[in-house]
Amino acid sequence: MTILPPTRSLRYALQCALIPLLFLTGGCGEKPGKSAAPSRPDKPNIIFIMADDLGYGDLGCYGQKLILTPSIDWIASEGMSFTQCYAGSTVCAPSRSVLMTGQHTGHTTVRGNNGIGGVRGLGGAEGRIPLLDRDTTIAEVLKNAGYVTGMTGKWGLGEPGTEGIPNKQGFDEFYGFLNQRRAHSYYPDFIWKDTARVMLEGNREGGRKTYVHDLFTEFALDFIKRHKDELFFLYLPYTIPHDEYEIPDQNMYADSTHWTEEERIYAAMITRMDSDVGRILQALDDLAIDSNTIVFFCSDNGPAQLWPRFNSSGGLRGRKRDLYEGGIRTPMIVRYPGKIPAGVQSELPWYFADVLPTLADLAGAPLPQRLDGISVRPAFQMDGSTWSPPQRSFYWEFYELGFQQAVRRGRWKGVRLAPEKEWELYDLQNDPFESMNVAAKFPDTVAMLNAIALREHKPSSFFPVRGK
Repeated sequence: MTILPPTRSLRYALQCALIPLLFLTGGCGEKPGKSAAPSRPDKPNIIFIMADDLGYGDLGCYGQKLILTPSIDWIASEGMSFTQCYAGSTVCAPSRSVLMTGQHTGHTTVRGNNGIGGVRGLGGAEGRIPLLDRDTTIAEVLKNAGYVTGMTGKWGLGEPGTEGIPNKQGFDEFYGFLNQRRAHSYYPDFIWKDTARVMLEGNREGGRKTYVHDLFTEFALDFIKRHKDELFFLYLPYTIPHDEYEIPDQNMYADSTHWTEEERIYAAMITRMDSDVGRILQALDDLAIDSNTIVFFCSDNGPAQLWPRFNSSGGLRGRKRDLYEGGIRTPMIVRYPGKIPAGVQSELPWYFADVLPTLADLAGAPLPQRLDGISVRPAFQMDGSTWSPPQRSFYWEFYELGFQQAVRRGRWKGVRLAPEKEWELYDLQNDPFESMNVAAKFPDTVAMLNAIALREHKPSSFFPVRGK
């Protein structure tokens, strides 16, 4: 682990100076102090924030130089930043399924955005596969442990009338998109409140009155305020910065006339989201629950575009829809004041399948069966000691371009782009950018990774393997 310089004061000052000027979403007020949480059991409130198609290199704390993210950078200065955390998949729905169920894409129910069977989605596409009643989600685990559970943003794991809607998967409250294709618009004519449609009248017939991202932030703030005296779990999967690239005002980036319009909008979307993350952090402090709330921030997969101006993949190979590092590695920041070290950067490899067991561990909740992840809570240690996780493997499948697989074990990463193709092998320790395929030099390692892939794939009628 690397100890980062003590930058809290500078970053918070930057946040306070910039955010009101950029988006007029409310001032920072006084610098947050150490809040005294109400008397309660030794369990934290949990807030899990996830961006949509945000690249590994799109945040200042991960090396971004042009897009301003002072609030998220401040979380990093107050918490732990993980440099080798992985999303559940390289596209939306399966990545969220892995996150919710703790099962990787060789086992989880939703392994792609579209499969065989399922239902027609609200966006018009066939084969939307919902989570099933037999699936156990993070929300169900935490609800059974006494948490009030809420979600706002993009779900993508169940259409109306299916077993997969949030209110049937453990969430007490839901406000947002069910269908991921409809979530491409930031000016939809309706979203969902639990199982009812909420019409956005100003967006009918092409109107652009209500920017839906703002509604998610307002719901999150209201949920926190209403449940401040209870244990709560808030899942906040924002739709920013997924395309369509739309925003009411480019603000400071409007003057970057040497950038393309999409670049200006992309940057403004990320900074707008960062501003709202700052509002959530401020609310925790205002309500005196900051010290009893653990906050996670990540992305669901790699960037949809490489965005060369911004180096959105952080130099990693690939982007969304690739199983190379740029498609599946995500920024992951965890902040829990006084409970985990501040300003620490960790190289611990972990992935979305670990989130359910980790949150259950934090909540003291029993685990469901058939999980692929483990709790990484021991990595969040204040005493500076290191935790040696068990030797284990990470596994991914991807179906949109045929059937692709990836396996990581230790320093080794294998990628196979089709069942009939040979495995590629990369030494991530010496070649983190996956520039040199060394499969011919290490046939025994390739055989080991192939055996892991054979073991970890469980056939699914929703996602049959073509070409095998």
